[in-house]
Amino acid sequence: MESTPLLSIHGLSKSFAGVKALEDVGFEVEAGRVHALMGENGAGKSTLMKILGGLQQQDAGEILLSGEVVRFRSPHEALERGISMIHQELLPFRNLSVAANIAMGREKTRGFPGWLDHAAMNREAETLLGRLGLSIDPRRPMGTLSVAEMQSVEIVKALARNSSVILMDEPTTALSDREVAALFAVIEGLKREGKAVIYISHKMDEIFRIADTITVMRDGRHVATRPAAKMDERELIRLMVGRDPALRDEQRGTAGEVLLEVRGLGFPGRFEGVDLTLRRGEILGLGGLMGAGRTELAEAIYGLAPARSGEIRVSGKPVRIRSPKDALEVGIALVTEDRKRHGFIPTMPVGANLTLSSLRTRWIDAKAEAGIAEEQIARFSIKVGDRRMPVVSLSGGNQQKVVIAKALLTEPEILILDEPTRGIDVGAKAEIHSLITGLAR
Repeated sequence: MESTPLLSIHGLSKSFAGVKALEDVGFEVEAGRVHALMGENGAGKSTLMKILGGLQQQDAGEILLSGEVVRFRSPHEALERGISMIHQELLPFRNLSVAANIAMGREKTRGFPGWLDHAAMNREAETLLGRLGLSIDPRRPMGTLSVAEMQSVEIVKALARNSSVILMDEPTTALSDREVAALFAVIEGLKREGKAVIYISHKMDEIFRIADTITVMRDGRHVATRPAAKMDERELIRLMVGRDPALRDEQRGTAGEVLLEVRGLGFPGRFEGVDLTLRRGEILGLGGLMGAGRTELAEAIYGLAPARSGEIRVSGKPVRIRSPKDALEVGIALVTEDRKRHGFIPTMPVGANLTLSSLRTRWIDAKAEAGIAEEQIARFSIKVGDRRMPVVSLSGGNQQKVVIAKALLTEPEILILDEPTRGIDVGAKAEIHSLITGLAR
């Protein structure tokens, strides 16, 4: 006799402004298994996760949890039934402590009603952080943590609820190899306890390391569900994109005159004595381990956190960059690592976000804005039903395309890209790589 799946999904459908995000999706998730959910950006993965997590409700279809039909009207209802979600985008309470974030919604109290037992919450947080091998002080405000540390705390927060189903949407995006290994060790422990993990990642090596079963989605539809052991990377990519995978071998252009020179750039505690030279037509890679100062250097050149020492020259002329406005005026644009915090305004329409960095006056020509927005949506194949839809309603990959298009509309001579393919699927990654190479040429 077959056991009842822990989670069953049947005929799930969901539309936004006439655009179908999900259409008749169905598969089953077994207890004690890691079930990978794969697909290109816009395939419907995040929408499905939001429905399972109670953030959105389906238009049709049903969800069964341990054989019982459920419909979540809020994240609280999903949590009450044992489904926790780790979001692709970080949504912490930045002014509260790490411990308070972990205990959110199940705070420990003592004495009079409403008196929080901070000592008890700190002890619990320290124990939970230790499970992931993390040495984060639970008393620190969340806003002082790095992206990697915030992501780790979000994972701990979900684990703390002892859920039977844990939804992980790109949980390792900002984690180091050591932190990823620690997370995978915890996931293996969850499997032994009979928990189910639904796991989204664009990192193929992760999927084949951790997944027991793989479900592939494309254009909002279910394509296939197979054991991970019976699938290889090429077959997985073929199912995701609907064709045989092939990354084009781009022809590189010839480097020309020097555009950017950085000499002795420094910011105490972040980076010191940085020298680099960038020529026209050249793609300059900036590598290093997490915490090495790559993002901080990019932010200094762009004026988000100006350097305290050293010199920047653009086309041979010394420039003083104290703000992003200064950087844009000398032809420097930046696509930030954290698109949600620095890349766009979530509730603003796609069209308005695209032209935001290109505004020269307070007055907006609505007709011109609409025309430019439609051009960029077509150029970057941004999947959106209407340019007036808010950016927050787009998938992560399409949000990233909006950020890149916005930066390019400023017509920069120098484009700084900080993790431009973070959270991007294999198909979109090839498109962005091709775009970058084309810009350099």
